[in-house]
Amino acid sequence: MLPEFKADQPELTKNAILQKIKTIREELRILLEKKDRTYDTVIRPLNDLIQEMQIQFTVLSHLNSVKNSKEIQALYTEILPEITAFYSDLGQNEELNRAYQEILENESDTLNGPRKKVLQDSIIQFKLSGIGLPEKTKKKIQEIQIQLSDLDNQFSQNLLDATNAYELVLDQPEDVEGIPKSDLGSAKTEDGRYKFTLQMPSYIAYMTHGPNRSIRETLYKAYTTRAPQNGILIEKILALKNELAHLLGYPNYVELSLATKVADSGATVLKFLRDLAKQAKPIARKEFEDLEKFAQTLSIDSLQAYDTAFVSEKLMKSRFDFDEERTRPYFEKEKVVSGTFQFLQQLLGLEFKKTSAEVWEEKVQVYDLYKDGILLSRLYLDLEARKDKQGGAWMNNWYSRNRIAGREILPSAFVVCNFPVSTATAPSLLKHSDVVTFFHEMGHALHHLCTKIEEPPVSGINGVEWDAVEFPSQFLENFATEASVLKIFGKHYETGETIPDSMIEKLKETKNFLSAMGIVRQLEFSLFDILIHEKKHTEAEVHSILQEVRKEVSVVIPPDYNRFQNGFAHIFSGGYAAGYYSYKWAEVMSADAFFAFVEKGVFDRNLSSAYFREILEKGGSENAMVLFKRFLGREPEVGSLLKLYGLKAA
Repeated sequence: MLPEFKADQPELTKNAILQKIKTIREELRILLEKKDRTYDTVIRPLNDLIQEMQIQFTVLSHLNSVKNSKEIQALYTEILPEITAFYSDLGQNEELNRAYQEILENESDTLNGPRKKVLQDSIIQFKLSGIGLPEKTKKKIQEIQIQLSDLDNQFSQNLLDATNAYELVLDQPEDVEGIPKSDLGSAKTEDGRYKFTLQMPSYIAYMTHGPNRSIRETLYKAYTTRAPQNGILIEKILALKNELAHLLGYPNYVELSLATKVADSGATVLKFLRDLAKQAKPIARKEFEDLEKFAQTLSIDSLQAYDTAFVSEKLMKSRFDFDEERTRPYFEKEKVVSGTFQFLQQLLGLEFKKTSAEVWEEKVQVYDLYKDGILLSRLYLDLEARKDKQGGAWMNNWYSRNRIAGREILPSAFVVCNFPVSTATAPSLLKHSDVVTFFHEMGHALHHLCTKIEEPPVSGINGVEWDAVEFPSQFLENFATEASVLKIFGKHYETGETIPDSMIEKLKETKNFLSAMGIVRQLEFSLFDILIHEKKHTEAEVHSILQEVRKEVSVVIPPDYNRFQNGFAHIFSGGYAAGYYSYKWAEVMSADAFFAFVEKGVFDRNLSSAYFREILEKGGSENAMVLFKRFLGREPEVGSLLKLYGLKAA
């Protein structure tokens, strides 16, 4: 069975969620009164009810991200405390915890792997909810979780509002000279002027190509000082997370966060990050020195953070005689999508068939996914930028694979990006980095859509450890620079000509251009994330820690006014708190897996089958590292990450 998305009745959706919560509370009492408590009589019925409620809540939360309006904001803000309180009550239900413990003990010999993982994961979550603690403490934990949920939402909304509120209109032709035609077309207003915003495609276009240094700084300052009110929210979030950790018996929020991850301690994570920094920073410093020297040829004596994208682009063109903009005509959005699907058919035997279904925006496309003629799942693509849509790119899972009363429930997911807008007269032409982004999010989607597991808590991406969840996405994005892949869909949108080998070579040459600078930037974010979560901090202390981290690992030191932290949605509203390191941690796995494929010529039937069977089909039903070792027959090798960036041979 495949779902239909109902976007036009958010108020009814909200009411349905509230009713479902009430039903679950009533049913739970009945389930727990059963004398013979088994997985089939208690756990399955409860999980099915929760899944139904979560499906409805995802509709509302998804609309809040992609079709944001005052009405949706109000409904989402109203329902969020109810959802948080529900999960908190569930996690603090002593009798339910006892039932899980009993069933795991009584049925340990007969439970299959996924069911055992459901019980084990849930028992850890019970502990993290305060099971066994005094009622007063449990009540406090619940209050904190509700407050954190509200603060996360406020942070995200402040950021979206601030991004949407800013516009910079330019009327001098010399101020936009050199900006690519496709970007200028998007920026042009009806009266012939040019409007730039803090929406990512617009902002990046000017920061990379805008010739006026003063305007670049104006835009940069607007972007890096967005949502100043989030500074005090960060202070509140950190204080609450620190208090929560102590109530649950952890020394700090870092250790609480790692309780459900592959990494075993904050010390392990810090060592991993700092070891990588020691190898990458000397190379990054040399890259920055080269950038500074080149900047002087452009009459920029003191290279600043708002110059780096512009100067990097000029240096890349000079060094490689290459302009990424020349690739845009070969990456028309529709061809990229259909070509990506063709590649996935060759790599994994998947077939995507376009279908019609109700959607929230007319440009959204829907595909049904098949393998060996069998329908697996449904994918929704929402790829173009809009004002009522949050920035960035993400995959959101909706339905999880399940079986209720013998009826098969198939998974579904949304892939959301913010690519240039197509019009009646101009297609959406992507940069190569956009293609990489699409591959990344498709990697996440496949992890959810290809699962065979019919226990929703560990089906698809559910139950996958947070520091391993980026593995399939990063793995897939690595193919977006391979010639055999690019030639499938790299077709000139006007002539149909295939992207030339010379251009692909340039893409490969430039892929690792300033790569060490990119690595230390990610290490800056990751170290900052861990260090601020070690205890509570004031707004000023948070900024001070960021400055210290920059001294330790960064080579580009931003101006004093930069308040990057106020826009760091990943950790303050996106679930990555004390977990941002996961990108680099998982990238070791993804790089290792990628090179295994490259060594076999990319399209290797046995390797593809092993990846599909052990990673995509198993989802969160087993520990990610166990699955990786079964897939490749060994531990991941850190050297593969450095090899991926061209920094050191593995």
